[in-house]
Amino acid sequence: MSLQNKDTKSHSVRRLVIVLGDQLSLESSAFKDFEPQLDMVWMAEAKAESTHVPSSKQRTALFLSAMRHFAQEIRDKNWPIEYTKLDNPSHTGTLRDELSKALTNHHPQEIVVTHPGDFRVLKDLENCCADLGLELKVLPDDHFFTQISDFQTHAKARKQLRMEYWYRELRKRFNILMKDGEPVGGAWNFDSDNRKSFGKSGPSLVPPAYTSEPDAITKEVIELVNREFKNHVGSLDTFAWPVNRTQALQALKLFIEERLPLFGQFEDAMWTQEPWLYHSHISSALNLKLLNPKEVVAAAENAYHAGTAPIESVEGFIRQILGWREFVRGIYWTQMPAYLELNALGAKNNLPSAFWSGQTQMNCLSETLEQTFNYGYAHHIQRLMVLGLYTLMYGVDPRYVHEWYLSVYVDAVEWVELPNTLGMSQYADGGIIASKPYIASGKYIQKMSNYCKGCKYDPAVSTGSNACPMTTLYWDFLIRHQKLLAKNPRMGMQLKNLARLDEDKIALIQSEALLHRSQNQ
Repeated sequence: MSLQNKDTKSHSVRRLVIVLGDQLSLESSAFKDFEPQLDMVWMAEAKAESTHVPSSKQRTALFLSAMRHFAQEIRDKNWPIEYTKLDNPSHTGTLRDELSKALTNHHPQEIVVTHPGDFRVLKDLENCCADLGLELKVLPDDHFFTQISDFQTHAKARKQLRMEYWYRELRKRFNILMKDGEPVGGAWNFDSDNRKSFGKSGPSLVPPAYTSEPDAITKEVIELVNREFKNHVGSLDTFAWPVNRTQALQALKLFIEERLPLFGQFEDAMWTQEPWLYHSHISSALNLKLLNPKEVVAAAENAYHAGTAPIESVEGFIRQILGWREFVRGIYWTQMPAYLELNALGAKNNLPSAFWSGQTQMNCLSETLEQTFNYGYAHHIQRLMVLGLYTLMYGVDPRYVHEWYLSVYVDAVEWVELPNTLGMSQYADGGIIASKPYIASGKYIQKMSNYCKGCKYDPAVSTGSNACPMTTLYWDFLIRHQKLLAKNPRMGMQLKNLARLDEDKIALIQSEALLHRSQNQ
Protein backbone atom coordinates (compact mmCIF):
# COMPACT_ATOMS: atom_id res chain seq x y z
CA MET A 1 0.00 0.00 0.00
CA SER A 2 1.42 3.39 -0.92
CA LEU A 3 1.75 6.18 1.58
CA GLN A 4 -1.29 8.39 1.09
CA ASN A 5 -2.18 11.69 2.71
CA LYS A 6 -5.20 10.09 4.33
CA ASP A 7 -5.48 6.35 4.82
CA THR A 8 -8.91 5.87 6.36
CA LYS A 9 -12.45 6.96 5.78
CA SER A 10 -14.53 8.59 8.49
CA HIS A 11 -16.02 6.00 10.84
CA SER A 12 -16.53 5.46 14.54
CA VAL A 13 -13.74 3.60 16.31
CA ARG A 14 -13.38 2.08 19.76
CA ARG A 15 -9.94 3.44 20.50
CA LEU A 16 -7.95 6.11 18.71
CA VAL A 17 -4.23 5.57 19.33
CA ILE A 18 -2.22 8.76 18.92
CA VAL A 19 1.38 8.17 17.81
CA LEU A 20 3.71 11.13 17.97
CA GLY A 21 6.88 11.64 15.97
CA ASP A 22 9.14 10.46 18.79
CA GLN A 23 7.11 7.33 19.62
CA LEU A 24 7.97 5.07 16.70
CA SER A 25 7.86 1.67 18.37
CA LEU A 26 5.37 -1.17 18.13
CA GLU A 27 6.25 -1.89 21.77
CA SER A 28 4.76 1.44 22.81
CA SER A 29 2.32 1.28 25.72
CA ALA A 30 -0.38 2.85 23.55
CA PHE A 31 -0.51 -0.34 21.45
CA LYS A 32 -1.29 -2.62 24.37
CA ASP A 33 -4.47 -4.55 23.61
CA PHE A 34 -4.72 -2.96 20.16
CA GLU A 35 -7.40 -4.66 18.06
CA PRO A 36 -7.27 -3.84 14.34
CA GLN A 37 -10.97 -4.60 13.89
CA LEU A 38 -11.93 -1.97 16.48
CA ASP A 39 -9.09 0.50 16.90
CA MET A 40 -7.21 2.95 14.72
CA VAL A 41 -3.77 4.56 14.71
CA TRP A 42 -3.62 8.31 14.19
CA MET A 43 -0.50 10.15 13.06
CA ALA A 44 -0.04 13.60 11.59
CA GLU A 45 2.82 15.70 10.33
CA ALA A 46 2.42 19.38 11.16
CA LYS A 47 4.24 22.39 9.82
CA ALA A 48 3.99 24.12 13.19
CA GLU A 49 6.19 21.41 14.71
CA SER A 50 9.00 22.60 12.44
CA THR A 51 8.33 26.32 12.87
CA HIS A 52 7.50 26.92 16.55
CA VAL A 53 11.28 26.80 16.65
CA PRO A 54 12.85 26.92 13.16
CA SER A 55 13.80 23.26 12.95
CA SER A 56 16.86 22.54 10.83
CA LYS A 57 16.47 20.65 7.58
CA GLN A 58 18.29 17.62 8.99
CA ARG A 59 16.05 17.47 12.07
CA THR A 60 12.79 17.91 10.16
CA ALA A 61 13.78 15.39 7.49
CA LEU A 62 14.69 12.80 10.11
CA PHE A 63 11.39 13.12 11.98
CA LEU A 64 9.26 13.06 8.83
CA SER A 65 11.12 10.17 7.20
CA ALA A 66 11.07 8.09 10.39
CA MET A 67 7.35 8.81 10.87
CA ARG A 68 6.52 7.79 7.32
CA HIS A 69 8.54 4.61 7.60
CA PHE A 70 6.77 3.72 10.83
CA ALA A 71 3.37 4.43 9.26
CA GLN A 72 4.28 2.00 6.49
CA GLU A 73 5.19 -0.56 9.13
CA ILE A 74 1.70 -0.12 10.60
CA ARG A 75 0.15 -0.65 7.17
CA ASP A 76 2.22 -3.76 6.60
CA LYS A 77 0.51 -5.22 9.68
CA ASN A 78 -2.87 -4.34 8.11
CA TRP A 79 -3.70 -2.07 11.01
CA PRO A 80 -6.01 0.86 10.20
CA ILE A 81 -4.20 4.17 10.25
CA GLU A 82 -5.01 7.76 9.48
CA TYR A 83 -1.83 9.56 8.49
CA THR A 84 -1.88 13.21 7.40
CA LYS A 85 1.03 14.55 5.44
CA LEU A 86 2.41 18.00 6.01
CA ASP A 87 1.63 19.15 2.45
CA ASN A 88 -1.95 17.90 2.43
CA PRO A 89 -3.98 20.78 0.85
CA SER A 90 -6.55 20.63 3.66
CA HIS A 91 -3.96 20.59 6.46
CA THR A 92 -4.59 23.12 9.23
CA GLY A 93 -0.89 23.38 9.98
CA THR A 94 -0.99 22.34 13.64
CA LEU A 95 -1.06 19.00 15.43
CA ARG A 96 -3.85 20.15 17.72
CA ASP A 97 -6.21 21.21 14.93
CA GLU A 98 -5.57 18.04 12.94
CA LEU A 99 -6.40 15.95 16.00
CA SER A 100 -9.58 17.94 16.53
CA LYS A 101 -10.70 17.10 12.98
CA ALA A 102 -9.94 13.41 13.49
CA LEU A 103 -11.85 13.24 16.76
CA THR A 104 -14.86 14.94 15.19
CA ASN A 105 -14.79 12.55 12.23
CA HIS A 106 -14.24 9.27 14.07
CA HIS A 107 -16.01 9.74 17.44
CA PRO A 108 -13.68 7.39 19.33
CA GLN A 109 -14.90 5.86 22.56
CA GLU A 110 -11.40 6.18 23.97
CA ILE A 111 -8.33 8.26 23.07
CA VAL A 112 -4.93 7.01 24.20
CA VAL A 113 -1.35 8.24 23.84
CA THR A 114 1.95 7.21 25.34
CA HIS A 115 3.29 9.99 27.54
CA PRO A 116 4.74 12.66 25.18
CA GLY A 117 8.31 13.90 25.45
CA ASP A 118 7.31 17.55 25.24
CA PHE A 119 5.25 19.42 27.86
CA ARG A 120 3.83 21.77 25.20
CA VAL A 121 2.59 18.85 23.08
CA LEU A 122 1.07 17.10 26.10
CA LYS A 123 -0.92 20.22 26.98
CA ASP A 124 -2.01 20.73 23.37
CA LEU A 125 -3.37 17.19 23.19
CA GLU A 126 -5.11 17.47 26.56
CA ASN A 127 -6.67 20.82 25.69
CA CYS A 128 -7.80 19.60 22.29
CA CYS A 129 -9.65 16.69 23.85
CA ALA A 130 -11.06 18.83 26.66
CA ASP A 131 -12.45 21.34 24.15
CA LEU A 132 -14.49 18.52 22.64
CA GLY A 133 -15.60 17.19 26.00
CA LEU A 134 -13.38 14.12 25.68
CA GLU A 135 -10.80 12.57 27.97
CA LEU A 136 -7.26 11.78 26.87
CA LYS A 137 -5.76 8.69 28.47
CA VAL A 138 -2.00 9.23 28.89
CA LEU A 139 -0.12 5.98 29.38
CA PRO A 140 3.34 5.62 30.95
CA ASP A 141 6.25 5.54 28.53
CA ASP A 142 7.87 2.13 28.95
CA HIS A 143 10.72 3.06 26.65
CA PHE A 144 12.94 3.96 29.62
CA PHE A 145 14.42 2.05 32.52
CA THR A 146 12.34 4.06 34.98
CA GLN A 147 9.08 5.93 35.25
CA ILE A 148 8.66 9.58 36.24
CA SER A 149 7.18 8.41 39.55
CA ASP A 150 10.45 6.58 40.33
CA PHE A 151 12.40 9.80 39.98
CA GLN A 152 9.85 11.67 42.08
CA THR A 153 10.39 9.17 44.88
CA HIS A 154 14.16 9.51 44.52
CA ALA A 155 13.96 13.31 44.55
CA LYS A 156 11.76 13.54 47.65
CA ALA A 157 14.45 11.91 49.76
CA ARG A 158 17.13 14.45 48.79
CA LYS A 159 17.73 18.14 49.32
CA GLN A 160 19.99 18.24 46.27
CA LEU A 161 19.73 16.21 43.07
CA ARG A 162 22.85 14.76 41.52
CA MET A 163 23.01 12.32 38.65
CA GLU A 164 25.70 10.20 40.33
CA TYR A 165 23.42 8.96 43.12
CA TRP A 166 20.54 8.25 40.76
CA TYR A 167 22.93 6.37 38.46
CA ARG A 168 24.29 4.19 41.25
CA GLU A 169 20.76 3.45 42.41
CA LEU A 170 19.83 2.25 38.92
CA ARG A 171 23.01 0.24 38.49
CA LYS A 172 22.06 -1.71 41.61
CA ARG A 173 18.36 -1.95 40.79
CA PHE A 174 18.91 -3.34 37.29
CA ASN A 175 22.12 -5.22 38.11
CA ILE A 176 24.13 -3.54 35.39
CA LEU A 177 27.93 -3.80 35.56
CA MET A 178 27.56 -5.21 39.06
CA LYS A 179 29.06 -8.27 40.76
CA ASP A 180 28.13 -9.43 44.24
CA GLY A 181 26.59 -6.04 44.99
CA GLU A 182 29.70 -4.10 43.97
CA PRO A 183 30.51 -2.25 40.73
CA VAL A 184 32.47 -4.26 38.20
CA GLY A 185 36.07 -3.08 38.07
CA GLY A 186 35.97 -1.80 41.64
CA ALA A 187 34.75 1.72 40.84
CA TRP A 188 31.52 3.47 39.87
CA ASN A 189 33.23 5.48 37.18
CA PHE A 190 36.54 5.56 35.34
CA ASP A 191 36.85 9.26 34.55
CA SER A 192 40.54 9.20 35.40
CA ASP A 193 41.09 6.77 32.52
CA ASN A 194 38.82 8.65 30.15
CA ARG A 195 38.55 12.13 28.69
CA LYS A 196 41.96 12.19 27.11
CA SER A 197 42.99 14.40 24.21
CA PHE A 198 44.50 13.11 20.99
CA GLY A 199 47.71 15.09 21.25
CA LYS A 200 49.46 16.51 18.21
CA SER A 201 49.17 13.31 16.19
CA GLY A 202 45.38 13.39 16.19
CA PRO A 203 42.96 10.45 16.13
CA SER A 204 43.88 7.20 14.46
CA LEU A 205 41.81 4.36 13.05
CA VAL A 206 38.54 6.31 13.07
CA PRO A 207 35.93 3.98 11.54
CA PRO A 208 33.91 5.19 8.57
CA ALA A 209 30.69 6.97 9.46
CA TYR A 210 27.44 5.05 9.60
CA THR A 211 25.47 5.71 6.45
CA SER A 212 22.18 4.64 4.90
CA GLU A 213 21.15 5.18 1.31
CA PRO A 214 17.91 7.23 1.16
CA ASP A 215 15.02 5.13 -0.14
CA ALA A 216 11.95 6.43 -1.98
CA ILE A 217 10.27 7.63 1.21
CA THR A 218 13.34 9.51 2.42
CA LYS A 219 13.96 11.03 -1.01
CA GLU A 220 10.38 12.30 -1.08
CA VAL A 221 10.86 13.82 2.38
CA ILE A 222 14.13 15.50 1.40
CA GLU A 223 12.41 17.09 -1.58
CA LEU A 224 9.53 18.23 0.66
CA VAL A 225 11.81 19.75 3.30
CA ASN A 226 13.94 21.55 0.74
CA ARG A 227 10.75 23.02 -0.72
CA GLU A 228 8.73 23.82 2.42
CA PHE A 229 11.62 24.86 4.69
CA LYS A 230 14.11 26.20 2.19
CA ASN A 231 15.16 29.07 4.47
CA HIS A 232 15.85 26.87 7.49
CA VAL A 233 19.46 26.17 8.42
CA GLY A 234 21.33 23.12 7.30
CA SER A 235 21.84 20.94 4.29
CA LEU A 236 20.35 17.57 3.35
CA ASP A 237 23.19 16.62 1.03
CA THR A 238 24.69 14.50 3.82
CA PHE A 239 21.47 13.04 5.24
CA ALA A 240 22.13 9.47 6.35
CA TRP A 241 20.45 8.96 9.74
CA PRO A 242 18.69 5.72 10.72
CA VAL A 243 15.01 6.17 9.84
CA ASN A 244 13.66 2.73 10.76
CA ARG A 245 14.38 0.03 13.29
CA THR A 246 16.46 -2.12 10.96
CA GLN A 247 18.81 0.78 10.26
CA ALA A 248 18.92 1.73 13.94
CA LEU A 249 19.95 -1.78 14.93
CA GLN A 250 22.68 -1.70 12.29
CA ALA A 251 23.96 1.63 13.63
CA LEU A 252 24.04 0.17 17.15
CA LYS A 253 25.89 -2.95 15.96
CA LEU A 254 28.54 -0.88 14.18
CA PHE A 255 29.07 1.34 17.22
CA ILE A 256 29.51 -1.58 19.59
CA GLU A 257 31.96 -3.30 17.26
CA GLU A 258 33.91 -0.37 15.85
CA ARG A 259 33.70 2.67 18.14
CA LEU A 260 32.91 1.57 21.68
CA PRO A 261 36.44 0.23 22.44
CA LEU A 262 37.93 3.75 22.22
CA PHE A 263 34.82 5.70 23.19
CA GLY A 264 35.67 6.22 26.85
CA GLN A 265 39.26 7.22 26.36
CA PHE A 266 38.40 9.93 23.83
CA GLU A 267 34.77 10.78 24.63
CA ASP A 268 35.66 14.44 25.33
CA ALA A 269 38.18 14.94 22.53
CA MET A 270 37.54 17.00 19.38
CA TRP A 271 39.29 17.20 16.03
CA THR A 272 38.87 19.26 12.88
CA GLN A 273 36.74 17.63 10.16
CA GLU A 274 36.06 14.59 12.35
CA PRO A 275 32.43 14.88 13.41
CA TRP A 276 31.99 11.30 14.66
CA LEU A 277 35.32 10.12 16.09
CA TYR A 278 34.35 7.29 18.49
CA HIS A 279 30.82 8.44 19.22
CA SER A 280 27.71 6.57 18.17
CA HIS A 281 25.07 7.40 15.56
CA ILE A 282 22.20 6.22 17.76
CA SER A 283 21.06 9.13 19.96
CA SER A 284 18.33 10.15 17.52
CA ALA A 285 17.20 6.53 17.13
CA LEU A 286 16.94 6.23 20.91
CA ASN A 287 14.90 9.41 21.19
CA LEU A 288 12.58 8.42 18.32
CA LYS A 289 12.14 5.02 20.07
CA LEU A 290 13.60 3.07 17.18
CA LEU A 291 15.93 1.60 19.79
CA ASN A 292 15.19 0.68 23.38
CA PRO A 293 17.75 1.88 25.96
CA LYS A 294 17.66 -1.52 27.63
CA GLU A 295 18.89 -3.26 24.49
CA VAL A 296 21.53 -0.58 23.96
CA VAL A 297 22.90 -0.96 27.49
CA ALA A 298 22.78 -4.74 27.21
CA ALA A 299 24.78 -4.62 23.97
CA ALA A 300 27.47 -2.49 25.61
CA GLU A 301 27.61 -4.66 28.74
CA ASN A 302 27.86 -7.80 26.60
CA ALA A 303 30.83 -6.27 24.78
CA TYR A 304 32.63 -5.86 28.10
CA HIS A 305 31.93 -9.43 29.19
CA ALA A 306 33.04 -10.69 25.77
CA GLY A 307 36.32 -8.81 26.14
CA THR A 308 35.81 -6.65 23.04
CA ALA A 309 35.54 -3.31 24.89
CA PRO A 310 37.27 -2.14 28.10
CA ILE A 311 35.40 -1.29 31.29
CA GLU A 312 36.22 2.43 31.06
CA SER A 313 34.52 2.73 27.67
CA VAL A 314 31.56 0.53 28.54
CA GLU A 315 30.91 2.23 31.87
CA GLY A 316 31.29 5.69 30.35
CA PHE A 317 28.80 4.87 27.64
CA ILE A 318 26.30 3.16 29.95
CA ARG A 319 26.52 6.16 32.29
CA GLN A 320 25.19 8.37 29.46
CA ILE A 321 22.20 6.08 28.85
CA LEU A 322 21.31 4.66 32.26
CA GLY A 323 22.50 7.64 34.28
CA TRP A 324 22.29 10.93 32.45
CA ARG A 325 19.42 10.18 30.05
CA GLU A 326 17.13 8.88 32.82
CA PHE A 327 18.20 11.73 35.11
CA VAL A 328 17.42 14.62 32.78
CA ARG A 329 14.04 13.11 31.92
CA GLY A 330 13.21 13.05 35.62
CA ILE A 331 14.36 16.64 36.02
CA TYR A 332 12.26 17.79 33.06
CA TRP A 333 8.97 16.24 34.15
CA THR A 334 9.33 17.14 37.83
CA GLN A 335 10.34 20.76 37.14
CA MET A 336 8.16 21.80 34.20
CA PRO A 337 6.64 24.18 33.26
CA ALA A 338 8.48 26.60 35.58
CA TYR A 339 11.85 25.19 34.53
CA LEU A 340 11.57 26.75 31.09
CA GLU A 341 11.55 30.26 32.60
CA LEU A 342 14.58 29.90 34.87
CA ASN A 343 17.43 32.37 34.39
CA ALA A 344 19.57 32.26 37.53
CA LEU A 345 22.37 34.36 36.02
CA GLY A 346 20.08 37.03 34.59
CA ALA A 347 21.43 36.58 31.06
CA LYS A 348 19.66 38.88 28.57
CA ASN A 349 21.74 39.02 25.38
CA ASN A 350 20.57 37.85 21.97
CA LEU A 351 22.09 34.83 20.31
CA PRO A 352 25.17 35.86 18.30
CA SER A 353 24.49 36.03 14.56
CA ALA A 354 27.08 33.32 13.87
CA PHE A 355 24.71 30.73 15.33
CA TRP A 356 22.52 31.13 12.26
CA SER A 357 25.08 32.14 9.63
CA GLY A 358 28.06 30.07 10.76
CA GLN A 359 30.27 33.06 9.97
CA THR A 360 32.91 33.64 12.64
CA GLN A 361 36.69 33.91 12.86
CA MET A 362 36.71 31.75 15.98
CA ASN A 363 37.81 28.41 14.59
CA CYS A 364 36.28 26.32 17.38
CA LEU A 365 32.87 27.89 16.76
CA SER A 366 33.22 27.75 13.00
CA GLU A 367 34.10 24.05 13.01
CA THR A 368 31.32 23.07 15.38
CA LEU A 369 28.66 25.20 13.69
CA GLU A 370 29.58 23.93 10.23
CA GLN A 371 29.35 20.37 11.49
CA THR A 372 26.01 21.10 13.17
CA PHE A 373 24.50 22.57 10.02
CA ASN A 374 25.85 19.79 7.78
CA TYR A 375 24.82 16.83 9.93
CA GLY A 376 22.41 18.08 12.59
CA TYR A 377 24.92 16.69 15.07
CA ALA A 378 27.70 17.60 17.48
CA HIS A 379 28.89 15.40 20.31
CA HIS A 380 28.33 16.30 23.96
CA ILE A 381 31.58 18.22 24.53
CA GLN A 382 31.13 20.28 21.39
CA ARG A 383 27.65 21.18 22.63
CA LEU A 384 28.70 21.81 26.24
CA MET A 385 32.24 23.14 26.06
CA VAL A 386 32.31 24.97 22.73
CA LEU A 387 28.85 26.26 21.84
CA GLY A 388 27.38 26.14 25.33
CA LEU A 389 30.50 27.56 26.93
CA TYR A 390 30.51 30.50 24.54
CA THR A 391 26.82 31.37 24.97
CA LEU A 392 27.05 31.01 28.76
CA MET A 393 29.99 33.40 29.07
CA TYR A 394 28.60 35.69 26.37
CA GLY A 395 25.47 36.05 28.50
CA VAL A 396 22.81 34.85 26.05
CA ASP A 397 19.26 34.60 27.38
CA PRO A 398 18.98 30.85 28.14
CA ARG A 399 15.57 30.66 26.45
CA TYR A 400 17.23 31.63 23.16
CA VAL A 401 19.99 29.06 23.65
CA HIS A 402 17.42 26.36 24.40
CA GLU A 403 15.38 27.18 21.32
CA TRP A 404 18.48 27.08 19.12
CA TYR A 405 19.59 23.67 20.39
CA LEU A 406 16.04 22.36 19.97
CA SER A 407 16.09 23.72 16.42
CA VAL A 408 19.33 22.32 15.07
CA TYR A 409 20.03 18.88 16.52
CA VAL A 410 18.39 15.75 15.12
CA ASP A 411 18.19 14.08 18.55
CA ALA A 412 16.54 17.09 20.20
CA VAL A 413 13.28 16.28 21.95
CA GLU A 414 12.50 18.80 24.66
CA TRP A 415 12.58 16.38 27.61
CA VAL A 416 16.26 15.68 26.96
CA GLU A 417 17.38 18.90 25.28
CA LEU A 418 16.00 21.48 27.73
CA PRO A 419 17.65 20.24 30.96
CA ASN A 420 20.93 19.64 29.14
CA THR A 421 20.91 23.13 27.66
CA LEU A 422 19.28 25.33 30.26
CA GLY A 423 20.62 23.44 33.27
CA MET A 424 23.89 21.72 32.46
CA SER A 425 25.16 24.10 29.79
CA GLN A 426 23.81 27.52 30.81
CA TYR A 427 23.46 27.05 34.60
CA ALA A 428 20.16 28.90 34.30
CA ASP A 429 18.56 26.62 36.90
CA GLY A 430 21.04 27.81 39.52
CA GLY A 431 22.40 24.34 40.24
CA ILE A 432 19.47 21.94 40.04
CA ILE A 433 21.42 19.81 37.57
CA ALA A 434 25.04 20.95 37.70
CA SER A 435 27.05 21.61 40.85
CA LYS A 436 28.74 24.64 39.25
CA PRO A 437 28.77 26.62 36.01
CA TYR A 438 30.87 24.82 33.40
CA ILE A 439 33.20 27.64 32.39
CA ALA A 440 36.71 27.54 31.01
CA SER A 441 39.07 29.67 29.00
CA GLY A 442 40.21 28.96 25.47
CA LYS A 443 43.00 26.84 26.98
CA TYR A 444 40.53 24.04 27.60
CA ILE A 445 39.57 23.91 23.93
CA GLN A 446 43.25 24.01 22.98
CA LYS A 447 43.89 21.03 25.27
CA MET A 448 40.99 18.92 23.99
CA SER A 449 41.18 19.67 20.26
CA ASN A 450 43.24 21.06 17.41
CA TYR A 451 40.74 23.86 16.81
CA CYS A 452 43.17 26.51 18.04
CA LYS A 453 45.81 25.53 15.51
CA GLY A 454 45.76 28.12 12.75
CA CYS A 455 43.12 30.25 14.50
CA LYS A 456 43.80 33.98 14.53
CA TYR A 457 43.20 34.07 18.30
CA ASP A 458 45.57 32.95 21.05
CA PRO A 459 43.79 31.02 23.86
CA ALA A 460 46.46 32.13 26.36
CA VAL A 461 45.69 35.83 25.78
CA SER A 462 42.69 37.63 27.31
CA THR A 463 43.13 41.17 25.93
CA GLY A 464 44.50 42.72 22.77
CA SER A 465 44.02 42.15 19.06
CA ASN A 466 44.90 38.44 19.21
CA ALA A 467 43.01 37.68 22.43
CA CYS A 468 40.81 34.58 22.30
CA PRO A 469 37.19 35.63 22.87
CA MET A 470 36.66 32.49 24.93
CA THR A 471 39.40 33.61 27.31
CA THR A 472 38.23 37.22 27.43
CA LEU A 473 34.66 36.13 28.14
CA TYR A 474 35.85 33.63 30.74
CA TRP A 475 37.43 36.34 32.87
CA ASP A 476 34.53 38.69 32.22
CA PHE A 477 32.11 35.98 33.44
CA LEU A 478 34.06 35.58 36.68
CA ILE A 479 34.11 39.34 37.18
CA ARG A 480 30.38 39.78 36.54
CA HIS A 481 29.27 36.88 38.73
CA GLN A 482 31.97 36.99 41.41
CA LYS A 483 29.55 37.50 44.29
CA LEU A 484 27.31 34.62 43.27
CA LEU A 485 30.19 32.27 42.50
CA ALA A 486 31.85 32.97 45.86
CA LYS A 487 29.06 30.92 47.47
CA ASN A 488 30.07 27.85 45.46
CA PRO A 489 32.97 25.87 47.00
CA ARG A 490 33.86 24.37 43.61
CA MET A 491 34.66 27.81 42.20
CA GLY A 492 37.33 28.66 44.78
CA MET A 493 40.42 28.11 42.62
CA GLN A 494 39.05 30.10 39.69
CA LEU A 495 38.13 33.02 41.96
CA LYS A 496 41.60 32.96 43.52
CA ASN A 497 43.05 33.38 40.04
CA LEU A 498 40.66 36.26 39.43
CA ALA A 499 41.86 37.97 42.61
CA ARG A 500 45.34 38.21 41.09
CA LEU A 501 44.17 40.60 38.36
CA ASP A 502 44.66 44.30 39.00
CA GLU A 503 41.95 46.91 38.41
CA ASP A 504 43.37 48.06 35.07
CA LYS A 505 43.37 44.51 33.73
CA ILE A 506 39.82 43.93 34.92
CA ALA A 507 38.61 47.14 33.29
CA LEU A 508 40.30 46.19 30.01
CA ILE A 509 38.79 42.70 30.03
CA GLN A 510 35.32 44.12 30.63
CA SER A 511 35.75 46.68 27.88
CA GLU A 512 36.90 44.10 25.33
CA ALA A 513 34.13 41.66 26.31
CA LEU A 514 31.58 44.43 25.75
CA LEU A 515 33.13 45.24 22.38
CA HIS A 516 33.06 41.57 21.35
CA ARG A 517 29.35 41.34 22.11
CA SER A 518 28.55 44.51 20.21
CA GLN A 519 30.39 43.21 17.14
CA ASN A 520 28.68 39.82 17.11
CA GLN A 521 24.99 40.62 17.28
